[in-house]
Amino acid sequence: MKNALHQQQKLNFSMTPELRQAIELLQYSTAELEHYIREQEMENPLIELKEKENRELGPAEIPRSFPIQRSPQMPLEAIASSADNTRDSLYSNAKLIYSDEAVQKLLKFLIYNLDDNGYLDFPGPAGPFSEDQIETGIHLLQKAGPAGIGARNLRECLLLQIQYLHPEKTAAKKMVEHHLDLLAARKWKELSSLLKISLEEIKEIHLLIRTLQPKPCSFTCDFVPHYLKPDIVIEVVNNKLSFQLNDNHLPSIHINKCYLPAHRSKDEASGYISSQLQKVQWLLTSIEQRRDTLIKITDVLIDRQENFFKLGFDYLNPLTLKDVADEIGMHESTVSRAVSNKVVQTVFGSIELKRLFSSKLMDSEGNGVSQTAVKLLMQKFISQEDKHKPYSDQKIADYLAASEGIPISRRTISKYRDELNIPSANGRKEL
Repeated sequence: MKNALHQQQKLNFSMTPELRQAIELLQYSTAELEHYIREQEMENPLIELKEKENRELGPAEIPRSFPIQRSPQMPLEAIASSADNTRDSLYSNAKLIYSDEAVQKLLKFLIYNLDDNGYLDFPGPAGPFSEDQIETGIHLLQKAGPAGIGARNLRECLLLQIQYLHPEKTAAKKMVEHHLDLLAARKWKELSSLLKISLEEIKEIHLLIRTLQPKPCSFTCDFVPHYLKPDIVIEVVNNKLSFQLNDNHLPSIHINKCYLPAHRSKDEASGYISSQLQKVQWLLTSIEQRRDTLIKITDVLIDRQENFFKLGFDYLNPLTLKDVADEIGMHESTVSRAVSNKVVQTVFGSIELKRLFSSKLMDSEGNGVSQTAVKLLMQKFISQEDKHKPYSDQKIADYLAASEGIPISRRTISKYRDELNIPSANGRKEL
């Protein structure tokens, strides 16, 4: 074997800092982009920002809280919260009720160990207090806050509410204390047999328990509302769709000319100024590319989803990221990054842009139907069912195949139910 030198030519893909920045900016929402621009101003002396006029809160800025549960047709809605509903106000209320310092100290310990739902959350031993003292404190706490506050688990939370709000309901207390699992599974006949009461009484207890709060005081979290700034605003004017990117409030980026003479010199400072100047130019290019990509994608969405923007989710057409990527001549991953973290404001509310993309199912005539449309049909069918005999997943699948011409498996129905937070047939059954 001889040692020898060989030349070999290879093509390697190397991700430059500039390319990485362009990809990163593509994924940013408008609010995140503004934050990034201001960070760059702090790091780069050549960046000079000029603020736009009329930056006050406008109609396209809505208070929003995350996360929220919603059905497919529900837009993002504002969630308000009072700054006074905190652990501090709860403790102030307790001090008004109990003047004894030892009791106040105990309740303070309990209140500031509540989690965001009002349950006691001890990371370790219960501090300087015994188990008996903790138990006593929980019952004292019921007068300072909503019934159920300070419970260690769901069963205790419901029992506290029954004890203080409905003390005469002994059967309800027994059901929660010993048969909560059967209640959750809606085993009505088994409960009736074990408790030796009629199904009518079981129904009354069930209705009572449904009025109780599983999260007795979620308001105890120190909540500050955040503000939603839609990235794209789409309007219907004279029955025609128009749109604009909601980035008019972004500061404009300029180059600080005070440093340009140093750029032309040949000392050590010129190299630094040159690199910073190149970063500014790349930032401007990346922002413009992001803007151009969003405009191209929105153009396609308006063309493909015209009925949706005018009439709502019932008219959402099947559309994939690849469909849009092929139409605008970009890679599917680029479109995926561009639509992530973006919100579009429509005539019927603000929604996440990625929710306009829906895989398609084929109906009996070979036409494409979006998953979202199928979910809406399924929801409507379930809403009309007899709650004493709710439809099984197979029954729903049979209905969609027979009435809507959409062949779909029972397993897919189960998957869509889970995504919509709809219980199984047994979980929907009522007495």
